[in-house]
Amino acid sequence: MIASHLFSRLACAAALALAAAYPAYAQGQYQARYVDGDQPGYIPSAEEEELAPQFKRTMVFYRTTEAPGTIIVSTSERFLYVVQGNGRALRYGIGVGREGFQWKGLLKITRKQEWPDWTPPPEMIARQPYLPRFMAGGPGNPMGARALYLGTTVYRIHGTNQPQTIGTAVSSGCFRLVNADVIDLYERIPVGTKVIVRQKPEI
Repeated sequence: MIASHLFSRLACAAALALAAAYPAYAQGQYQARYVDGDQPGYIPSAEEEELAPQFKRTMVFYRTTEAPGTIIVSTSERFLYVVQGNGRALRYGIGVGREGFQWKGLLKITRKQEWPDWTPPPEMIARQPYLPRFMAGGPGNPMGARALYLGTTVYRIHGTNQPQTIGTAVSSGCFRLVNADVIDLYERIPVGTKVIVRQKPEI
């Protein structure tokens, strides 16, 4: 009984080590529990990239006094809005920070990056020690196809290789979109854009 339990624990540890060293292994034979909603090395299929209708990019009526071009993130709604003026906004479905990692504030886009590299912060490594310490940008990177950096914080608006997390609260505080949407947003939004993060929609 003890020997069997020990073998099981050793096998699990070996699988986790392989998942960190060889992301394809995590995709195929073993999947670790990624508490921040990230699975390095996983490349979603075209079918997986299809969002549920309520989270697809769409133009909506949106009342605000903010200037056109402003980004407004509504954490509770799981939507990101780009104000268009005339009572309209372009709305994107997003994934947000899980409980304890949500925040609100006023920032600006300070940098933009295509196919960004991923360096998990020490806090994330502490929660998930099997994560790689660095991963170059590419289709299997949890940062996705584009990243827009928020002020001088560690937070970003970025793509994802886990499209099923759109509409959920699983991240460490960043906002994620499917790659097609973050590419669209990236082309529309210049550095210096005002970003308002709200935990509740404006009434």
